[in-house]
This record gives sequence, structure tokens and C-alpha cells, in this order.
Amino acid sequence: MQIPLSITFRHIEPSPALEQRIRQSVEKLEHLYGRITGCDVVVEAPQHGPKKGGLFIVSINLRVPGHEIAVTGPRPKDHTHEDAHVAVRDAFDAVARRLEDHARRTRGDVKTHWTPPG
Repeated sequence: MQIPLSITFRHIEPSPALEQRIRQSVEKLEHLYGRITGCDVVVEAPQHGPKKGGLFIVSINLRVPGHEIAVTGPRPKDHTHEDAHVAVRDAFDAVARRLEDHARRTRGDVKTHWTPPG
């Protein structure tokens, strides 16, 4: 991995397995788009109040030249995000889709509609 990576765990003990999964996901993003200049990942556990359970929130801020791509989860009522690994997977899937869109735009692959001058 060549890019600077920051991983932060909030309200949760750092997990070597989760950290390894994040590093692997960032490596996949590097293969997808080689011009990534930095990545910040925050994994936040639910605050346990009177209720048990809750959804993990994973935020990813990916930096590419001249642009930032940010993703924050979870989706409303997505109970699969009660598992931190699933929340990380879904967040990286979302940021990968946005990164692919960005790559297409920078290559000029996105069609624009011609409008007559007027």
C-alpha cells in the first residue's frame, strides 16, 4: 500500500481483523484507481444506552488529485450494519462506486448532452 491511511476506532476497541480488512479494501481501491493520495477511515460503534444493539457507522474520506470522495453510513434501518465487518464492506463498496464514477469523468468517458447555443 502506497497511500497514507488513517484508521480510527470510536467507542470500540481496535480490532486487528477489522483493520486488516480495511487495509485490503484500500489496496483494492488503489488497483481500481492509482491516483489516490490519501484515505481516512472511521469506524464508530453504536453508543449503548438503554437499548442494546445499534448500527456501526463507517466513514471514508478518499482523496484524489483535486477532489475528495466521502461516504458515511449506515443506510436507515439496515440491520446488517450491527456487524462492523458488514458495515466496512458496504462503505467500501459505496466509495468504490463513487471512485469508478470519478475515474470515468476524468477519462472523459461520461457522455454529456449537447445543447444548442442560444
